[in-house]
Amino acid sequence: MSPDTDSDDDWTKYADTGYESSYDPWADMVATEDVEEDEFEDEFEDYDEDQISIREIPRCPAPAGIEHAIRIGTCDHCLGRIAGVRIAGDPLDTVGERVRSQALERDPDLKLNDDVDCCPFCEDLFLDLDLISSRISNAIKGIECSKVQLGIHFAKDQIAAEEALRASIAATGSRPLKATLSDVVQAAVANKVPGITWVKERPEVMILFDTLTLGVNVDIRALFLYGRYRKLERGVPQTRWPCRACRGREGGCESCNGTGQQYPYSIQSLVCEPLVERTEAKSDAFHGMGREDIDVRCIGNGRPFVAELKSPLHRTLDLEKLMKEINKAAKGKVEVTGLRYSNRPEVSRIKETQAEKSYTIRFSCEHGLDEEEITKRIHSLSGQTLEQQTPQRVAHRRADKVRKRKVMSIDNIQVVDHEIEFDVRCESGTYVKELVHSDEGRTNPSVAGVLEADCEVIWLDVKDIHAD
Repeated sequence: MSPDTDSDDDWTKYADTGYESSYDPWADMVATEDVEEDEFEDEFEDYDEDQISIREIPRCPAPAGIEHAIRIGTCDHCLGRIAGVRIAGDPLDTVGERVRSQALERDPDLKLNDDVDCCPFCEDLFLDLDLISSRISNAIKGIECSKVQLGIHFAKDQIAAEEALRASIAATGSRPLKATLSDVVQAAVANKVPGITWVKERPEVMILFDTLTLGVNVDIRALFLYGRYRKLERGVPQTRWPCRACRGREGGCESCNGTGQQYPYSIQSLVCEPLVERTEAKSDAFHGMGREDIDVRCIGNGRPFVAELKSPLHRTLDLEKLMKEINKAAKGKVEVTGLRYSNRPEVSRIKETQAEKSYTIRFSCEHGLDEEEITKRIHSLSGQTLEQQTPQRVAHRRADKVRKRKVMSIDNIQVVDHEIEFDVRCESGTYVKELVHSDEGRTNPSVAGVLEADCEVIWLDVKDIHAD
């Protein structure tokens, strides 16, 4: 196509409506009368006569603007996005090649300026597309994931310079460099790693690419599994308990037989270690809906929990099979039921739920009362609101204050000589042992108070947790 044959019309019909017009709004202005030079000499004192005004730079999508973009070294990808040409479905580099070819047809002598080192818009990032996509695909190799999110880090001055350059050629309506690079990188990686879907929230893997170093950082998001556990053996802590002597250091000490743990196993270790092994996770965390004392069993339907597996390489699990493996290995100690996939918000729900709980407690008491009187006095606590000052046994790790907790009901009172047993349902956070022995009067009212005798707890079981 000849440079003199309707070139402006050819480009105008493809012009992106988001771009500025090449029309000069100053062309029809009437010249003003001459003003004495000394009125303006301070304002233009530092003006460089060789400096090109931004208004002198040819604008896109006019042919002169396209030719200017080619001369300053614009790559095909950037030429495709700043040229003002909309062709649905065509990749930007294909559009850029077409624009460049048409410009060369108009002016066969069109060439780069001598001082061009790289594309002024992207600094040749698009030319490194194969390298970038290879680095990302290699970084996530071996990680089972379907939902992936891509983040790209640019230096602030590069983004500012690119925006200023687009503004100088009236291409402010074109897509920014960061969004465009993200799209083409995602497409290139998807071709190399089939089965992944790019998402903007709740990814399984988060990839951060640094444009300055071409480095790739991969953040594998945690896998969450919900379930309930029944603690069948006393003396088992809920979470791992570092050795008091060596404080859990690697290799342990003689006191903990080299395990680094105060107790040989915990509910966390019995439940999470098989999960870590199966998912090849780096570590785990255990989130329970409250916790029972180490000497307290948790029976009935069990206590809700969420196991958090950090940086897992595998996410597809046979949960029924895993439950059987966990229960077989922990037989007589812990039993897991209802294992299913979960998420981080459910961790908050587990932590924040104030569920009522039912307990069975047995204690000894030198009461000197008959069974009917004992039953009557203990029943009198049903519906009462307790005032419980922080128990002495936990005062070293909890604030010393008075908490009010309601006893919802007391049932199944059994008296055998000097041992008494009953079921109690109460609000979350009730200190049930202290409800019985009063903790030297720090809980009021109490069973010890109504029986007017000292009481000593023999054992306590969590019977049910009224949640879900």
